[in-house]
Amino acid sequence: MKKKVIFFEAEGGSDKGPDGYRADTMPMVESLRKRGWDAEVIFYAPQNREKIYKHVVKSADAYVPRVNPGNLEDEGEFFDFLRQLTRNGVRGLPAPETMQGYGAKDALVKLRDTDLVPDDVYAYYEIDKFKKNFPKQLLRGERVLKQNRGSTGEGIWRVELLNGDGSVPRGKAMLKCTEAVDNHVEERRLDEFMTFCEQYIVGDNGMLIDMPFLPRIKEGEVRVFMLYDKPFSVVHKKPAEDADAFSATLFSGAKYRYDAPEDWPDVVELLDGSMKKIVKKLGKHPLPLIWTADFILDTDKKGRDIYVLGEMNASCVGFTSNLGLSEDVADVIIGLLTGKE
Repeated sequence: MKKKVIFFEAEGGSDKGPDGYRADTMPMVESLRKRGWDAEVIFYAPQNREKIYKHVVKSADAYVPRVNPGNLEDEGEFFDFLRQLTRNGVRGLPAPETMQGYGAKDALVKLRDTDLVPDDVYAYYEIDKFKKNFPKQLLRGERVLKQNRGSTGEGIWRVELLNGDGSVPRGKAMLKCTEAVDNHVEERRLDEFMTFCEQYIVGDNGMLIDMPFLPRIKEGEVRVFMLYDKPFSVVHKKPAEDADAFSATLFSGAKYRYDAPEDWPDVVELLDGSMKKIVKKLGKHPLPLIWTADFILDTDKKGRDIYVLGEMNASCVGFTSNLGLSEDVADVIIGLLTGKE
């Protein structure tokens, strides 16, 4: 064993500090070094792919991707590079298949027949199917459309039919559309809005998720921060007080509170009890090194509180508000690589 881990970053982007690194990268590097391991940060660039590949295969046991997908011109090319490394003995923490399985929005659809997700959640990979099915779903009530790409609420729309008569709405029907990025409201015709949404379906990894709007999001979204198979913190994210606000991002004005997992036993137990199902349904890939699961309160048919899974993220989850977590990350990395985790 080489006892060395490579952390991949990408040049530029809004997630970098004054030193050019993500704020949570160097703490992980230093925590590994404190434990007698070596660690190195490499800024990935396609033009240096072969040189980087040879260096990593020769020197490292594992890699940890810390690249925000928005900082890459070609995410598919980067994933191909990571797969090449894993095929040649360098362990991915996580591997691309795990990032895609746990991070893609259609994870919700794959979990639809579990207690975590409502039955009426759909994924649209083709424009025709989206335009055929989405108007029918509007008869169920307010819906939320989520693109697979983007961040900070961009391309996530709360959609309400304004002038329905009980029949499937046609193209001229008016919608009230609120985007999560800043909670701004637009009134748009159904046909025009669906044409606008085509951009989210085309291209690599394009898709739209269609799920019911859960009004109790106003009480706050509960994000469970996971380090491999253990919950390490819970973030309660309460949207702004504006009438139409539903976004739980800091950018949109939501208020965050950081709690211990013990403060949210119902959510933590639900996630822990569902772990085997999640792994099975999402392709039987190993759990990500760092990932999150977001839950929203709902009410069942008997009037009881339940939690609904609204999203998972495993691409490049940050922990800048708790950099001391790097010590635990280092322990888990070493445990996974030495067979003790």
